[in-house]
Amino acid sequence: MPMNGFSSLPTLEQCVPEELHTMGGTHAGAVHDLQPVGRALVGEVNGGLSPVGGTRAGAGEECAKFSPGKEEQKKGLLVGTLDAVLDSTSKVAPFRILHQTPDSQVYWSIACGSSREEINEHWDWLEQNVMKTLSVFDSNEDITSFVQGKIRGLIAEEGKGSFVKEEDPEKFREGLMKFERCFGLPEQEKLVTYYSCSYWKGRVPCQGWLYLSTNFLSFYSFLLGAEVKLIISWDEISKLEKTSNVILTESIHVCSRGEDHYFSMFLHISETFLLMEQLANYAVRRLFDKETFENDLVLRDPLQITKRGLESRAHSEQFSAFFRLPKEETLKEVHECFLWVPFSHYSTHGKMCISENYICFASQDGSLCSVIIPLREVTGVDKADAANRGVSISTKGKTAFRFTEVRDFEQLVGRLRMKCSATSSPQHVVNTEVAASSASESPKDFDVGPSKMGQKDNSKTVGTEALMTVYHPQDAENLNSKMLKEKMKEQSWNILFVERGHGVSMFRTKKARDLVVRGIPEALRGELWLLFSGAVNDMASNPGYYTELVEKSLGTCTLATDEIERDLRRSLPEHPAFQSDTGISALRRVLTAYAYRNPQIGYCQAMNILTSVLLLYAKEEEAFWLLVAVCERMLPDYFNRRIIGALVDQAVFEELIRVHLPQLTDHMMDMTFFSSVSLSWFLTLFISVLPIESAVNVVDCFFYDGIKAILQLGLAVLEYNMEKLLMCKDDAEAVTVLNRFFDSVTNKDSPLPPAVQQGSNLSDTKSDHPKVDITDLIRESNERYGDIRYEDVESLRCRNRLYVIQALEATTKKNVLRVVSQDVKFSPSDLEELYELFKREHFLSCYWNVNSPVLQHHDASLPYLEQYRIDCQQFRVLCHLLSPWSQCANRDSLALWTFRLMDESSDGLINFKQFACILDIMYNGSFTDKLKLLFKLHIPPAFTEVESLSPSKGGDLSKEELIHFSQLSVSSIEDTLESDSLKSSPEKGKGKVDIQAYLKQWQDELLKKEENIKDLPRMNQSQFIQFSKTLYNLFHGDPEEELLYRAIAVVTSLLLKMEEAVRRLQSPTSPVKCPVAIMEVPAEIPREGQDEGSSGQTEGSRAQSLRGNHEWSFAFEQILASLLNEPAFLRFFEKPHDIKAKIESAKNLQLKARTRM
Repeated sequence: MPMNGFSSLPTLEQCVPEELHTMGGTHAGAVHDLQPVGRALVGEVNGGLSPVGGTRAGAGEECAKFSPGKEEQKKGLLVGTLDAVLDSTSKVAPFRILHQTPDSQVYWSIACGSSREEINEHWDWLEQNVMKTLSVFDSNEDITSFVQGKIRGLIAEEGKGSFVKEEDPEKFREGLMKFERCFGLPEQEKLVTYYSCSYWKGRVPCQGWLYLSTNFLSFYSFLLGAEVKLIISWDEISKLEKTSNVILTESIHVCSRGEDHYFSMFLHISETFLLMEQLANYAVRRLFDKETFENDLVLRDPLQITKRGLESRAHSEQFSAFFRLPKEETLKEVHECFLWVPFSHYSTHGKMCISENYICFASQDGSLCSVIIPLREVTGVDKADAANRGVSISTKGKTAFRFTEVRDFEQLVGRLRMKCSATSSPQHVVNTEVAASSASESPKDFDVGPSKMGQKDNSKTVGTEALMTVYHPQDAENLNSKMLKEKMKEQSWNILFVERGHGVSMFRTKKARDLVVRGIPEALRGELWLLFSGAVNDMASNPGYYTELVEKSLGTCTLATDEIERDLRRSLPEHPAFQSDTGISALRRVLTAYAYRNPQIGYCQAMNILTSVLLLYAKEEEAFWLLVAVCERMLPDYFNRRIIGALVDQAVFEELIRVHLPQLTDHMMDMTFFSSVSLSWFLTLFISVLPIESAVNVVDCFFYDGIKAILQLGLAVLEYNMEKLLMCKDDAEAVTVLNRFFDSVTNKDSPLPPAVQQGSNLSDTKSDHPKVDITDLIRESNERYGDIRYEDVESLRCRNRLYVIQALEATTKKNVLRVVSQDVKFSPSDLEELYELFKREHFLSCYWNVNSPVLQHHDASLPYLEQYRIDCQQFRVLCHLLSPWSQCANRDSLALWTFRLMDESSDGLINFKQFACILDIMYNGSFTDKLKLLFKLHIPPAFTEVESLSPSKGGDLSKEELIHFSQLSVSSIEDTLESDSLKSSPEKGKGKVDIQAYLKQWQDELLKKEENIKDLPRMNQSQFIQFSKTLYNLFHGDPEEELLYRAIAVVTSLLLKMEEAVRRLQSPTSPVKCPVAIMEVPAEIPREGQDEGSSGQTEGSRAQSLRGNHEWSFAFEQILASLLNEPAFLRFFEKPHDIKAKIESAKNLQLKARTRM
């Protein structure tokens, strides 16, 4: 495990994970790089300033004065105060630095000191931190604006620190009110904290406030009449980093949608950046990669997020990752102390970290010592030495750990005794068993059915021996030179165990790392893998879990089990263990059990190769828990459907190449080469490219040092082949060079038989590459790149995750636009803007709704078009913003019917292609296309009777009413014909994804013929009445409104007369209602935007009476032919609409529209 210390953890006073506060704001406390000027400014703010006259030369004092127009003037400008010098009776400091503004007779005091040394200290700080900044400005106006903003920020920050605490609810409430007033976000949007900072627009900063909330990064500034407002969604950020340039010594760089934003602040920049990083990564993982957060009740609910909670969570994650503990462990306490190291006879300084079930220690003095003490192993906790505030902890292994200089050691002893008694109580054991059984409940994605695996009867018998001991037992009598070296390695480890302890509570020091680099002995490999990975803790906490899982999982049939069965005999096929049923059955059981345990991951290629190696050296149950540790902790997100974790580490690898091997970076035209060639290195830990006897040494280092070991080895491999790679002319040649190198890697000390060793099977004549010993290669990678710290790797991972996720999203967008562009007439730029609006609306529904159906249905493994979908409520928002018919009085009903028309699968969601095609008809369709769309909206399955429960709202529908009407099923001929195809539709969430069904659906779409207007069903009376009302509402406000009203009256009367004539011819003896009465129907249709709801009952009753006498109906051809005779109709529907203007308006109003809704 990494031994770089654990310095970033908080002390006990800072670590209070149990409490989740809502307080925020800026924090008090000294900041070292601002102390000189900071102290001076605090004195000025609190005590007032003295008049300039008292400090002029000749008055017995010395001062530095600057006027505009010279270099010194610009230097003094930066840190000037905006407070006026009002108090003429104040005591004058003997030394001060003054600043004079342009065209002013007033001097401003910016620093003061009681001695020449102190004022020089202030001046040195100014030269060091701010003087380089002013040379970039071109005008006095820019300088003045910069100075005013900067000084306001400095005074605000330092002044706040003197009287505002984070726990001050009044100040936070005041900030919350400003946040709500400035940005108008929904009230569910929770403010986490806020800071005073500068936002840089070009070379000029705007001083204001940075607000960090659960879903947005917001900035507001109002200075000298100029307002600046910025709102950035966390999910839109592709880059977040601390940076420095010529203008700024340190700032936070945010890149969103290709735009760069820079924020700078004098105080709390590290804390601000950490919170921004956490919020951005939390949002990205919640929205793009939800499967990792499904069981996290706090992060699933944005309303539960607090600043204190985020900080506590970050420390807990760092703690559990550093010590390889279960992810459920929460850091409770941190104490600075000393640990007595008996074998070195000295006390090492470090931090004691305590969670629910573990006591851990990591040194901070460079000795690279760490200890993990499970409470289940503790037999006693006592006060060791009151004078030195000592705590003694005894374990079952007869080892006593003595900690000294522990603050509040007496209370700590009491708390630890209570924890130990709770851990050893029967209730705790019961809870553990319950957790194990509940975690192994059958997931929905597994359908228990007849097995397709053809296992033998003994396939459920869990193996109790490592395969290596079965197939390669050591001959103790005939020891060759390699076996003697192996025994010497074992002896070295046994000596280490005697000195430093044996088992999970052993002292882990630099000597242990050195032994790991040399290669772990075959006999100890499985045990030490289990120990260093932390899998030993998982296994001890869940006794019997694996056996139970095997019984439940074997016999299941899923896509994962099919893939496992296909890959079983591809896993180390050259090894005898996997040429027999023993090894194959063990591999099947482990992989199937894990797929059953974690259906979100299921099975991913490369897991079979890794598990094969684990089974060689570990017992079957141990191999399972090692696989759990790798997939869920050590290589997070590696084995999900998009292998995001591996892509993130590849991006980290590329950054390290740029830093450590710049000449190689300069030579390679495209860095993607390193990504393509190194993917298998990360996914299989070099097992797929190195001979097995060498690869296991790499796995040794991985379990001890984590991904850091793989990164170091990758850099060493590239450096070793540097000269040859620089001579390569293309990627293929470079790949050949690396493959030959890997073939030449050997393990001269491996005790494996020659028949098993892959490296020994290669003759020297096949390659001119000299042999390279894996031990030497690993040692060299540690010597050259051992300074890469664990904390640095985690920081690079965090930063590159945003980039990788956004790159994947860009690929999704590119593919969606390519598919949709073939069916619409929008320009590529307009279509891209529509996609961004559609995707943003998808996310807006997820921001404040924990159980959003859209978020629940989101799955990045689905085809591109199905990854983002919206429901009826979201479509209504977009329809109001983008539709050219959005001014219609019954626009909610129109949006509802449009959504029902598009929702062919009846799952309450539509994709972007459906959305874009409907908009394309509205904007680019012909007269016939638009009329056909309106016609289809007023017949089933789209049409349904709509009547608001609140007559005062008119045609507006509430969210609940909208969702209710969108889910009503209306039978139609089409529904009956398509029912069979819908049942077989490979929709998400219906269990196993049927690839064949997707291919068939794709083929059907390709063969789908253009819809014939003669195939459209006829429109009955009530539907025709609503159709006429919709036309009236559409025409409201049009310049030709009256002309259109008369035209629709003429057309409806004509259609009714035609239908009446047909009725007379068909049944001449039947009684006929007076044509005048029939013609009165359209005349009573509300005009000029009349409230639809007020006349709903009248029209409904009239439609019912007509339906009782005669069933009138109209074909689409009749309506089309009648309307073609009215030029006003043609002009209205063929009038062009500007989609660009609508898009720009929607971008500005989308968030406000969502707030109103």
